[in-house]
Amino acid sequence: MSGLEAVETAPDAVEAVLNYAVDTGEKPITHTAELNTTPVLRTGKHEARRATIHNGRPMADEFSLEREGFVLVRHDTRVKDFYDEDELRSVYYPEIEALVKQESGASRVVIFDHTLRAQDEGIRAERKVREPNRSVHNDYTDWSGPKRVRDIVPADEAERLLQGRFAIIQVWQPTRNPVRTNPLAIADARSLRAEELIASQRSYPGRIGETYQIKYGPDHRWFYFPAMTRNEAIVFKTFDSARDGRARFTAHSSFDDPTSPPDAPGRESIEMRTLAFFDAPVCCDETSTSCPVDPNDKGSNPCA
Repeated sequence: MSGLEAVETAPDAVEAVLNYAVDTGEKPITHTAELNTTPVLRTGKHEARRATIHNGRPMADEFSLEREGFVLVRHDTRVKDFYDEDELRSVYYPEIEALVKQESGASRVVIFDHTLRAQDEGIRAERKVREPNRSVHNDYTDWSGPKRVRDIVPADEAERLLQGRFAIIQVWQPTRNPVRTNPLAIADARSLRAEELIASQRSYPGRIGETYQIKYGPDHRWFYFPAMTRNEAIVFKTFDSARDGRARFTAHSSFDDPTSPPDAPGRESIEMRTLAFFDAPVCCDETSTSCPVDPNDKGSNPCA
């Protein structure tokens, strides 16, 4: 079946299993020995929950990066070989910088990381890439979002940039056509509650990070885009410093699609992580109810 046929015959929704975290009161820890390799130590408890995952294609034009936290876009990449590191950095990085600026309105975008994933174990071993992530999560937290700016940007500039609004925006794109197994499920940011966010430590070589694992919530509203092709991408937000009601965190996970053909090739994909900075500083006063900084602190509030 072609990609177009798969799109046209896709159901309105599928029932599938998602792996959620269980809040045990202890902070989960994931340790990875090398970048872009499978974690060697993972603590914490998970539970499998059945969920309805809606086909987002019929309403793709309605999604908003600021409201639901994600959009599906057409992106005709000029990359020939995603496993060629030089080509990725010389061709794909500039493409993604322009795409994120276009979709977010950011004045400056800094790409700081990418992860290649493959479902096939042989490809993972040969290419030294990661497996699809099968747990519901969000890549950054209220602590690790600003820390990532300080990790990437020179100190003086970082503190200045942190005075204004910034976001961490990611791009997920298939590297082969079409994705028929392990698609990406993504939740409407408005259906995620603060009490469902479980801070989880991630230990990398020379760096400590933090993500949110997600506790099950009955109101989570899930979407996927069946049979995504190499010229499509999902742009989504995993952190936003603004606290004015817009999307800040977007839970996501790969899942086993029950409609996948038994002989479908394994999914291969790439995800890009970017810092997106916006010109206008976030100004607050004592009456503000949506301020990301202390309105009376001249060190953190540029308008104090």
